[in-house]
Amino acid sequence: MSEQQRPNILFIMSDDHASHAMSCYGSKVNETPQLDRIANEGIVFDNCFCTNSICSPSRAAILTGKYNHLNGVRTLADRFDGSQMSFPKLLQQDGYQTAIIGKWHLGHGEEADPTGFDYWSVVHDQGEYYNPRFYEQGELKQHEGYATELITDFSIDWLDKRNKEQPFMLMVHHKAPHRPWEPAPKYATLYDDVEIPEPATFYDDYATRSEAAHEALMRIDRDMNDETDLKGSPPPGLSELEQKKWRYQRYMKDYLRCVASVDESVGNLLDYLDEEGIADNTIVVYTSDQGFFLGDHGWYDKRFMYEESLRMPFIVRFPKAITPGIRTDAMALNIDFPATFLDYAGVAIPEEMQGQSLRSIWEGQTPSDWRTAMYYRYWMHLDSSHNVYSHYGIRTERYKLIYYYADALGTSGSKDEKKTPEWELFDLEQDSYELNNVYHDDAYQPIVAELKQQLHELQLAVLDEAV
Repeated sequence: MSEQQRPNILFIMSDDHASHAMSCYGSKVNETPQLDRIANEGIVFDNCFCTNSICSPSRAAILTGKYNHLNGVRTLADRFDGSQMSFPKLLQQDGYQTAIIGKWHLGHGEEADPTGFDYWSVVHDQGEYYNPRFYEQGELKQHEGYATELITDFSIDWLDKRNKEQPFMLMVHHKAPHRPWEPAPKYATLYDDVEIPEPATFYDDYATRSEAAHEALMRIDRDMNDETDLKGSPPPGLSELEQKKWRYQRYMKDYLRCVASVDESVGNLLDYLDEEGIADNTIVVYTSDQGFFLGDHGWYDKRFMYEESLRMPFIVRFPKAITPGIRTDAMALNIDFPATFLDYAGVAIPEEMQGQSLRSIWEGQTPSDWRTAMYYRYWMHLDSSHNVYSHYGIRTERYKLIYYYADALGTSGSKDEKKTPEWELFDLEQDSYELNNVYHDDAYQPIVAELKQQLHELQLAVLDEAV
């Protein structure tokens, strides 16, 4: 394959952008016209899932195509070992110009700085919305402006300066819409005159579910910070219910204002490709590092294996190979991304990658033996800021089985407060909102036994260990 034939790759990833805040996924709370351009001109995945719903582990999985127990980044505290294999490194070695601009969140310093990139400029730690600091090739610099706009400008500047005789792979990683949801001035009053609809599960009482759901510290009515999250306290005299509603509106409006900037950024990048005449030969991906709770179950944040947290937006445009307007329910994982990019670039896919190329699905042909189940594992209970118990599980096309194995601090912080392991089973066909745990229902016991066996087999297949 000649250098002119090999596709460019523009990988755009936001942070904590739930698919149900995108109009191409049927959002009831906002419109995302620029993201819809990708969806309408390409393919939409309705069942793309992360293997660990937290920032750093998902990013490591996307770079390496491997589960977190193998790539070494299980939690936010783990630094990425840049000496290991990654798809940017393989593309760079095979003639691609490579760059990453925006959020990295995999550590800084000699061993953790980005590798496999000809150019990198990444925000410090989580990054700041205003006047953010960037490590540009290791040198810490502060820039005036709004993070989403700066990341976009820096990305277009790099594209302008690239060698146009070689293909490129550019990763544009936005901080937005990560907490604390600080919008750009131009969108500061967006939604002021709008009442954001509440989700169907906003008043969930977790009646049938595990202790983990009851004990999680991510409830909108109780666990948000008035000063940083909500930028103010509720008006005096409100009832508890009224306060919950008020907090939801404050949270969602700022969250969606941040999304508006990301949507605008995507439009600017797509316009650039059109102006350069390279849109037809450029793979454009938009995704997020995981899903997010937008008041679903009364929560914000992510971490759980529940659908709103597990599901990632994943839309792709590539005019040379993808027929516009395709929608698929084929099950994709974040560890599939690297193999897919290497496949299109004509680079051999290493055996150690655990994901599979999505190329045939992008091109309209789902293999008959494509996966019908996926494995998930969240490791972070010892980081008790949100007190989400460590768990693993299996999701099939119809069912989800979750095991909270309680390698855990209790809410009191006592290491001696060992939790009792618990199971949850959801029949997604009958209970799409995951409100009814049927694990103890006699009618589902054959399903429980079958799913436990499948879960065991999946753990063996991905080289993980049961607890």
